[in-house]
Amino acid sequence: MSQSRHVPVMLQRCLDLLAPALEGPEPVVVDCTLGLGGHSEALLERFPGIRLVALDRDKEALRLSGERLAPYGERATLVHAVYDELPEVLHKLGIARVQGVLFDLGVSSMQLDEADRGFAYAQDAPLDMRMDQTAGVSAAEVLNTYPPGELVRILRAYGEEKQAKRIVSAIVREREKEPFSTSARLVELIRDALPQAAKRTGGNPAKRTFQALRIEVNGELAVLERAIPAAVKALDVGGRIAVLSYHSLEDRLVKQVFAAGAATTAPPGLPVVPERYQPRLKLLTRGAELPTEEEIAENRRAAPARLRGAQRIREDVE
Repeated sequence: MSQSRHVPVMLQRCLDLLAPALEGPEPVVVDCTLGLGGHSEALLERFPGIRLVALDRDKEALRLSGERLAPYGERATLVHAVYDELPEVLHKLGIARVQGVLFDLGVSSMQLDEADRGFAYAQDAPLDMRMDQTAGVSAAEVLNTYPPGELVRILRAYGEEKQAKRIVSAIVREREKEPFSTSARLVELIRDALPQAAKRTGGNPAKRTFQALRIEVNGELAVLERAIPAAVKALDVGGRIAVLSYHSLEDRLVKQVFAAGAATTAPPGLPVVPERYQPRLKLLTRGAELPTEEEIAENRRAAPARLRGAQRIREDVE
């Protein structure tokens, strides 16, 4: 896939949101989701003074981004890591605090477009879905070995799939005849299992099941639950964080972490709120910001995006 076709979602808005924090001497910015390097390249270009640290769990993404960001030399440090490993990565690099953090939680376009990774439901491929293909269980293993109750829970919790029971009973019936190995068979099974009315709404009927499997295989929500608070903790006072999420589960998680940081923790009724109870964060977006109609027209993958930003306004006081 050519990198020029990959348009980072809400790019300008992300850069504007982080900009005020990146004007000091030698600011450090972390791109927690490097992907094809679109956001990283734009950050390095727009802010000539920054040092960039970029993480990705996908070795192929790191290789391609490495080529793309090579002109920036020492200013960019690329690390093979999952984003909840941010504290360890910064510690190893000897960086105490950072001024900016960016998360783009969409699966990178490269992964969706690469047939042999089994992310997409639009083409037949082995059911893998691991972002780091050197570790963990594949989507096929999840489908073939998880107990029915666990599969129903995953489809409901991670795919928000109302027809989870129906789909899972079809999966269990079929896997006894022959284990699942490719995406086309799963898509066909879902189409057959759903009632007519359910097929008429919201695009490809397999979409929610594939999302659920992807989240389970990569432990995405558990990782995110650790990663967002860790990123906030790594911010210097005045530092800013921007997070792009693509479904309500991710967005809700980000919203909760930001809201907790922006709230006072004082017991009710205190006439003056002591320093240690004061909010640590200031919200930079009113609710979640959405992409513009022009942007959606230019890049259909931007449609579900939700952007939230926050600024660190004080230290944690123990």
